[in-house]
Amino acid sequence: MRALRMWIGSTIAAAAAMVSCNAALAHVTVQPADAPADSYAHLVFTVPHGCSGSATTALRIKLPEGILSAKPQMKPGWNVEIKSRKLEAPVQGPHGKSITDVVDEVAWRGGPLPDNLYDTFGLIVRLPDKAGQDLHFPVVQECEQGVERWIEIPSAGQGSEKLRAPAPVVRLKTKTH
Repeated sequence: MRALRMWIGSTIAAAAAMVSCNAALAHVTVQPADAPADSYAHLVFTVPHGCSGSATTALRIKLPEGILSAKPQMKPGWNVEIKSRKLEAPVQGPHGKSITDVVDEVAWRGGPLPDNLYDTFGLIVRLPDKAGQDLHFPVVQECEQGVERWIEIPSAGQGSEKLRAPAPVVRLKTKTH
């Protein structure tokens, strides 16, 4: 009887883990979930599925304020578009260079990425010096039929777990030397 209770308990725990894992994989995510402020980071955006069974044909990522440089990963079968925006005033860059324009949005178009497969899309970015801040990266996923907008940003004090289509987020942590 004890063995049966242990088996049932472990089965329930495994099922709960699978459900929470599936919920986490239900939307576009970014890794790492946290990164040192005022540093370069390799961000990896994971697209786990298409749009209601339809293959993904484009992924557009809007970069948050404070990112001074971004370099997207080249992917075979995909074209990369980089949209820039002019800063209101020049800022000092990491190597003493004056920066007047920054990457505003990166879009990959091509594929297609079938619904039953996943892929990752990478960006190397310079993160701002704002430890404790969350950086949200709104993502629009275009498919052969349909679109998914992973653009919801929680309001102050609200957790992203209550959002239907949360934007991927990176938490800036204190830089350690």
